Amino acid sequence: MLNKPFAVLMMAAALLLSACDKTSETYPVTGEQCGPEDPVKTLDAADCDILPAGV
Repeated sequence: MLNKPFAVLMMAAALLLSACDKTSETYPVTGEQCGPEDPVKTLDAADCDILPAGV
C-alpha cells in the first residue's frame, strides 16, 4: 500500500499538472486573461525540452 507522504506528493503533482490546460484563456497562476496575440498560446511541450549538457 502507498505510504502517506507519497500519496500527498501524488495528489500535489496531480493538482499542479491539472493547471496545464492548453485550452484555458487565463494564466493558471495569476488568473490574467490571455491576449489574442499572446506568444504563450503557440508554445508546445517540445519548446520546453531541456537538452543534456554537451549536446
